[in-house]
Amino acid sequence: MKKVAVIILNWNGAALLREFLPSVCAHIPKELADVVVADNGSSDGSVEWVEKTFPQVRIVRLSKNHGYAGGYNLAVKTLEYPYIVLLNSDVETPEGWLPPLLDFCESHTDVGACQPKLLSYRDKKAFEYAGAGGGFLDKYGYPYCRGRIFSTIENDKGQYDTPAEIFWATGACLFIRREVYLKAGGLDENFFAHMEEIDLCWRVKLAGYKIMAVPDSKVYHLGGATLASTEPRKTYLNFRNNLFMLYKNLPRREGKKILFRRRLLDAIAFARFVAGGEWKHARAVWQAHNHFRKERKRYVMQPQINLLKTMPEGRRNIIIDYFVKGHHTYHT
Repeated sequence: MKKVAVIILNWNGAALLREFLPSVCAHIPKELADVVVADNGSSDGSVEWVEKTFPQVRIVRLSKNHGYAGGYNLAVKTLEYPYIVLLNSDVETPEGWLPPLLDFCESHTDVGACQPKLLSYRDKKAFEYAGAGGGFLDKYGYPYCRGRIFSTIENDKGQYDTPAEIFWATGACLFIRREVYLKAGGLDENFFAHMEEIDLCWRVKLAGYKIMAVPDSKVYHLGGATLASTEPRKTYLNFRNNLFMLYKNLPRREGKKILFRRRLLDAIAFARFVAGGEWKHARAVWQAHNHFRKERKRYVMQPQINLLKTMPEGRRNIIIDYFVKGHHTYHT
């Protein structure tokens, strides 16, 4: 049996598959891995195109659009490979991208998941927003990366070419042990989309495994193929899911304090949207908080340890660092 399933989730993504699937199929070591397209009930002929053009690709047909989290969970349960890769449909993979990830996990049994260096498909000298050189959370749960803080994105000059323990690995190309994925409960389907990989990585770490960045591997991500950053729906999901993530993964008493401060910071973001006349985004923040209050009761178990404190990056206040102190890169 091959060791790795590279799973691409598809929902009416014919154009993306035509552009990016050829590179994935061309650069998969056939003795190590299979390419799998998990289809969320597409109606655009994309599955039929894959079957005709790339008959070696396995197809997992799902009955409807289960979202990013639900679609991947169903596919992973179906595919019994030791390792899986959650690969976005808008990722170009160059030759040699997969073996370093597999080799690293094979030689480091305490590593539950890892990611390659994530570079921009449009500008291959630059990191890509969705994960760059590996992700972290600050003390209030704001995500940032080696190579990307808020909207400041660095060029790749080799500054993050050393393997490093990180807090979360990008969902654009997440290499993970299937057993660990299932043990951690998979992706949280209540999230539907956005930040679910960060939440999963948090639970993987709570289970005692490390998350690593492996820069000997690199891929190129288009980004924004599902929801553009200007979409209020994306604003809503990011704000709501971040609150869910903090509520479920922090100790109850400490989490209350952190969530109180985080919600004050979100109120400032709401005010900025209002001041800028971005009413739909302001409404999205308001709805995110309302829905969080109503839906948080579904999470009844919290851990006893605040993992953010176990890494130096988790003690930072990235808002102060970035907007007050002017520290716009990971190393400053």
